[in-house]
Amino acid sequence: MPVNPPDELEIGRIDKPHGVRGEVVVRLVTNRVERLAPGTTLSSSLGPLTVLSSREHLGRFIVEIDGVHDRADADRLRGAVLLAPPVEDDDELWVHELIGAVVVDQDGVERGRVEAVQANPASDLLVLEGGALVPVRFVTEVDPGVRIDVEVPLGLFDED
Repeated sequence: MPVNPPDELEIGRIDKPHGVRGEVVVRLVTNRVERLAPGTTLSSSLGPLTVLSSREHLGRFIVEIDGVHDRADADRLRGAVLLAPPVEDDDELWVHELIGAVVVDQDGVERGRVEAVQANPASDLLVLEGGALVPVRFVTEVDPGVRIDVEVPLGLFDED
């Protein structure tokens, strides 16, 4: 069954307060740092949160949020998941479009459904049911949530 893209995707999480002026530390789970641009409103379980400012700090971001004035306010946001609508970009592969899709190799053989996408420095990996790993760089075509065509080197699916 195809997986429908969600209305909003998790883009990050508030880790903790930073300082005493109400700023928070945000860990993004996306490479789209523009998600924290000033004026951006993000959804959360606590309601909408509007970014006033953000700056990168040690691999995370220090973010000032409208209406958060002190450390106590910031502490109430601890652990909040930040959500935003998917970004439309035809040149990008999105995890929510890959999960649940059947991987089909260049010979037309179905190799399994994608259960997860694993980050890897050389190339992110499609994790298939049964444990097979397929580098994303081998993807040739995607029908979101339905089918992923791949062209893989001989032996990639051979069992040891």
